[in-house]
Amino acid sequence: MSNLILTNELIYKSFIIGAKNVISEKNGLNAINVFPVPDGDTGSNLASMMTTIIEKARLGKTSEETMQSIADAAIVGARGNSGIIFAQYIYGFSMAVKEDDITPEKFVQIVENASNQAYKAIAKPVEGTMITLMRQFAKTLSTLKNASRSFIDLLSKAYESLKEDLAKTPDLLPILKENKVVDAGAKGFVHFVEGFIKAFKGEDVVMTHEHEHIEEMHVDHLEDSEYRYCTEALVRGENLNVERIKSDLIVFGNSLVVAGTNRTVRIHIHTNEPEHVFSYFDGYAKIIEQKVDDMKRQFETANKRKYPIALVTDSIADLPSEMIEKYQIHMVPLNLMIDDQNYFDKLTIHNDRFYQIMDAQGVYPTSSQPNVKSLENLYSFLTTYYDEVIVMTVSQKMSGTYQAFVEASKAFPDKKIYVINSKQNSGAEGLLVMKAAEMIDQGKSFDEVIQGVEALIPHSRILVSVKTLKYMIRSGRLKKAKKVVAQALNLKPIISIDEHGEGIIFDKGFNIKTADKKILSFMKKIHDESGIVDYAIVHAKALDRVEQYEKALTEMLGKKPTYVMEISTIVAMNAGIGSVAVAYIKGEK
Repeated sequence: MSNLILTNELIYKSFIIGAKNVISEKNGLNAINVFPVPDGDTGSNLASMMTTIIEKARLGKTSEETMQSIADAAIVGARGNSGIIFAQYIYGFSMAVKEDDITPEKFVQIVENASNQAYKAIAKPVEGTMITLMRQFAKTLSTLKNASRSFIDLLSKAYESLKEDLAKTPDLLPILKENKVVDAGAKGFVHFVEGFIKAFKGEDVVMTHEHEHIEEMHVDHLEDSEYRYCTEALVRGENLNVERIKSDLIVFGNSLVVAGTNRTVRIHIHTNEPEHVFSYFDGYAKIIEQKVDDMKRQFETANKRKYPIALVTDSIADLPSEMIEKYQIHMVPLNLMIDDQNYFDKLTIHNDRFYQIMDAQGVYPTSSQPNVKSLENLYSFLTTYYDEVIVMTVSQKMSGTYQAFVEASKAFPDKKIYVINSKQNSGAEGLLVMKAAEMIDQGKSFDEVIQGVEALIPHSRILVSVKTLKYMIRSGRLKKAKKVVAQALNLKPIISIDEHGEGIIFDKGFNIKTADKKILSFMKKIHDESGIVDYAIVHAKALDRVEQYEKALTEMLGKKPTYVMEISTIVAMNAGIGSVAVAYIKGEK
């Protein structure tokens, strides 16, 4: 065999072009994703990891340094079952690279180590998937290494054999055969090898933003998954034990993959209890990144979506789960930081636990918007299946969430994405999201929904009766309270949001009963002047007060509230236990 060497620079180029090749096939991979669940995001997950490699990996002074950079980027950027397995494959590849000039013989050993590491990452390996092709690629290279004329010839022959192995995956996995597709993750690996070889030939891959027509899968149900949430975490610590983590976490679900080193580990698991997965790391490792995807919603998006428009909101919008289910609304959780640990609102921490600890913290919990990268991943997935995307966020004056969604949309200049600043929060934001969902359900166009909702924003309001202002002051949510804090602390304030979306003290009473009467009196005034189109009652562990409000408002308005529910954890952090709020949308004058 010709002694063409895999140099440091060629290693870097091969991984970069391989990554580009996978990214360019994102939509096609999403379209055939049926295993482990048909949630249509394998292409998006692999593209996320490959994008991180392109952005963060660097050409080092040695091949070992370069591969460590690529492997670190892969672990950080890994998403989804296939992405994390692939990241561990790359880590295994990097472990075996010790010299700068890699011969074909050494390359075979490196690929074998990569395949072995990928297998070790999976709690219960399933044949017919990506790992099968990783192993077959290593075996084929070993078989052909002495019969090939050059390094390129060896890789090209192994690639042709790999395509044949890919075509056989339906025979190994019944769900693939039933749906007449090959495994999406396995095909992603084949695309990577194809790009890897292009670098040897001096070729490149040009990525475009053009919409790719895809023939969609229409799978009827999530037959192979009893769990709803695809849960992931990137953790860092000292002396992390990958095998121990894998053994401990398997009790929480299935499809478990644990990849990484003794310092950095990426976890993937399907579970109904994401909060238990994250609490496992308390005192053991620091969670750097986390992700919880609703596989049911993803499945519906890929296979059973009701509308051509995707409706997205954040977890500050208090809207009952049955409405979220009915209208297939995509809800993005905001972040809650407690004692240097990050949680996802409504997903990895719930109100009962939060109420127990909110007053016990030396540093009061804080909240933050989703990071732009996670929102880019969401847009990438949604724009694969939807023609248009409408996002409704909490008031821009209260959170950076609106700006994060806007910033993420810039990565998709050719897609129809529109972000609406609700200038509200909690139940008022929830009602606006509900109205947007109803308009979409009625068949209104993208522009009609946007115009319709923006016209309703000035007619919406929330009135919050809090027992004390201390929570809003500690969380920094009440911007206009400074001049009246001293006297208001001894009263029972009514909090609202002004026309600009900023929190204000709307009124105050000498006691809770007085404050409640003022809210009810104001609601009657609005009802008499303009009529109440919809209203909701939301609360923070205050069912006794809710019953009084519901009875009084039903009699006054002649109709029951559109919904009653407990507020999100982040809203509870600001309003405090015992708070009750009435949100409404009024009619035209």
